[in-house]
Amino acid sequence: MFSQGAFAETDLHWLDRLLERDPFVTLLTTGADGLPELTRLPVLYRRQAQQVELLGHWARANPQSRHGGRAKVLVNGPHGYVSASWYPDKESAARVPTWNYAAAELTGQLQCFDDVPSLGQLLADSSALFESRAGQDWQFDPTLDAHRPSLRAIVGFRLQVQQIQIKLKLSQNHPQANQLAVTSALQALATPQACELAQWMQLYRSERGAPGNA
Repeated sequence: MFSQGAFAETDLHWLDRLLERDPFVTLLTTGADGLPELTRLPVLYRRQAQQVELLGHWARANPQSRHGGRAKVLVNGPHGYVSASWYPDKESAARVPTWNYAAAELTGQLQCFDDVPSLGQLLADSSALFESRAGQDWQFDPTLDAHRPSLRAIVGFRLQVQQIQIKLKLSQNHPQANQLAVTSALQALATPQACELAQWMQLYRSERGAPGNA
C-alpha cells in the first residue's frame, strides 16, 4: 500500500479501531494463473502487543481454501471526498480536491485447518462475537446434530501477520484552519459516512494534540 510519510501510522491502537469498526475484510492470495484471488469475509482479530493474528473461514468450495503461504488482508476504514472549496487557503495555496480515508494492509503467512475441534471453536467464537454485536444470543454448538454438518462445509484459516501498514489520511498535512474547516464541512453534510470521517479527524487531532503546519 502506497503511503506517504505524513499519513503512515505505527500506533497499533488505530488497527484495533479499524477492525473493531469493520471486521469484514478482503483476503488476497495469488491464484494458480498468477492473478489475485480474493474473498470478502469476517475475521476474528487477536493482538498481543505487536503480535497480530486473524482467524476466519472459507466455504470449502472456495478455491482460496486450498491456499497456504503468503497472503494480504485489506482492512476498510471511514472515507470521503474533500472539496477544495472547503479550505480557507484554497486560492493562496492552490488547493485541489482529495479523498480522506483510514485503512490498513496486513501481510503474513496463511495457515489452513479443518480439524473438527478447531473449526468448532472458531465458529463458537465467531457466533459469540457477532451475535453480541447484533444484540442476540444464538450460539454454535458442535454437539448438536443440526450444527455439525456446518463443519464439513468450511475450511478455517489463521493469518500470522508479519507486516502492518496503517494509513490515516485525515488532513493532518494541512494547517489547523484547513483541518477544522474540513471537519465542519463534513459534519454539515450530515450523512453517516461524512460524520464518521469527521469524528476520526477529530479523534486523530485530539490524540496528537498538535495541528499540521504544511
